[in-house]
Amino acid sequence: MHIRPAVLADLPVLVDFNCRLARETEAKELDPQVVTAGIAALLRDSGKGRYWVAELNGETVGQVMVTYEWTDWRNGIFWWLQSVYVRADARGRGVFTALFREVQRMGALEPDFRGLRLYVEEHNQRAQAVYLRLGLTRTGYEVLGTPD
Repeated sequence: MHIRPAVLADLPVLVDFNCRLARETEAKELDPQVVTAGIAALLRDSGKGRYWVAELNGETVGQVMVTYEWTDWRNGIFWWLQSVYVRADARGRGVFTALFREVQRMGALEPDFRGLRLYVEEHNQRAQAVYLRLGLTRTGYEVLGTPD
């Protein structure tokens, strides 16, 4: 397995994976044009965040995106894991674990890094079990937001 930073050439597969993610986890259909513009903007501006992809036998089979949150309480940055997706035929093969470990490793290299956070759809028990097994814990916070 090879984990690497995503580049603009990965745009079509990242769009596909994000559309699949929304469909599988929330039964939502995303507008591929909007998703394409959003991912392209991030890939062109690392200040917005970063993507990593996982490859098996030269094929992209997984992704994770990180965005940043400044925490004044800790004088540093939390990296938020988002757009986590592993292609169905590659699940259970350690793809997300490899992505997660690489993100952890890269975060630890940053002097302002204070930890990882993520939000997960409340009914996605399988994903929650994976995250807990990797050492993430419930923070005691709920994520609230405006309706989309």
